Amino acid sequence: MGKKQLTQFPIFGFFYKRVCILVDRDNTQSRIDVYRKAQKRLENGLSVCIFPEGGVPPPEIVLDRFKDGAFKMAISHQIPLVPIVFYDHKKLFPFEFFRGRPGTSRVKVCAFINTKEMLPKEAKTLSDQVRDQMIKDLEA
Repeated sequence: MGKKQLTQFPIFGFFYKRVCILVDRDNTQSRIDVYRKAQKRLENGLSVCIFPEGGVPPPEIVLDRFKDGAFKMAISHQIPLVPIVFYDHKKLFPFEFFRGRPGTSRVKVCAFINTKEMLPKEAKTLSDQVRDQMIKDLEA
């Protein structure tokens, strides 16, 4: 899933709109459609990558609060979550023009989290637990 506005970047936007479920965050119907499209992909056995921050936080924030949609979706479909920590992305890809740079990005694929016995009301707790663990990893 990704912001519709990112399709405006030359070359990147061409590929981006072919692999992402695009969302216009200012449009309520677009946000509803994204959720439905993601559910269809999951029902067809495909994986969905969601960045639950839902935006780019200021540089001083290590990891912004998560939105619950990804966690609700995983629980409702009873599929595992696979948290992934990107250690160097804030340095390599800051959200400011001419500040990024090439380099190697370290990535940690965390242990899968089973959602089989979870209830939808547990999404917020799960979201907070995953975020807390990711912050520990990022600050280590």
